[in-house]
Amino acid sequence: MRPSAATSADPIDVWLLVFPDFLLLDATGPVQVFSSANDEARDAGRVLPYRIHLVAVGGGVVTSSSGVGLLSAPLPSLSLDGATLIVSGGRVEALPSDAHPRGRATLEWVANAGAAAARCCSVCTGSFILARAGLLDGRRVVTHWADVRALRSEHPSLLVLVDALHVRDGKFRTSAGISAGMDLALSLIEEDLGREAALAVAKRMVMFLKRPGGQRQFSSELLAQSQHQGVSAQLTTWLRSRLAQQVDVSQMANACVLSVRSLYRKLKQEVGFTPAQFLARLRLEVACVLLEQPGMMVKQAARQSGHGTEYNLRRAFTSQLGVLPSEYQSRFACTGAFEE
Repeated sequence: MRPSAATSADPIDVWLLVFPDFLLLDATGPVQVFSSANDEARDAGRVLPYRIHLVAVGGGVVTSSSGVGLLSAPLPSLSLDGATLIVSGGRVEALPSDAHPRGRATLEWVANAGAAAARCCSVCTGSFILARAGLLDGRRVVTHWADVRALRSEHPSLLVLVDALHVRDGKFRTSAGISAGMDLALSLIEEDLGREAALAVAKRMVMFLKRPGGQRQFSSELLAQSQHQGVSAQLTTWLRSRLAQQVDVSQMANACVLSVRSLYRKLKQEVGFTPAQFLARLRLEVACVLLEQPGMMVKQAARQSGHGTEYNLRRAFTSQLGVLPSEYQSRFACTGAFEE
């Protein structure tokens, strides 16, 4: 049974799971989106479309990673048939696992509740919890961009996407890092109540109904590799001063004292990219960093990042990030001043 537009007899139950050290916005973001849908209905004199439940093992106050606690109810024993389940995320090492009794109880409940629910969703690293509960095998999923490799490593049967804000695979919905849970909640409202209702909620919350671009525009993952060990870190350090030059795979392999075949294999294992993809991604990340600097011209960023021309940079941005360089710059560049 899937949710349908709420009636006076049948509002949609939204069950949101939290656990110790969950990320606060993973829970409160979607809760506020559904609550705002209720506010819209209340203001229009309509029946509230959602009943929102915050639950955790044992109930009571559950403290988030920020130190702020939320009051939760115990995990319900009733079936979630027809309801929507949303699992919040947190730092991977803090997520429920089979290593602890509380974690085992959480995963057992998620397995049963997720199988019965009309929609089973996760926010950010909540996808790890759904996967550990055995609900996502063979499915397309997304998580925070910084945790993609960890999810692929822990659950190799999953098809982990890197750039979507949220993904639907049957009744399962997973969303990307943190605030993307709000994008997911808006999409569920549009599915339940229609586009007009979702747009009203987006306006009330000063949000995009459909946020332009994906989560890659927020990532500088490869640049961060230079601070760690491994072939990807070694190659990042070597490439950063050579991005504006013509570089081939043989040169990259020689710089890492590897054969071309070994470089392919090691990069695929570490970051999931071929050498050519790695170079293209690194150039894109450098272009993003350059465009975040005040006064930077798009033409200058194209040249310094190794794209050569504005045309090439525009192609890279639209194909990889879903936005134009100028759009990215308008969102992320520091102006250095505030208007009064």
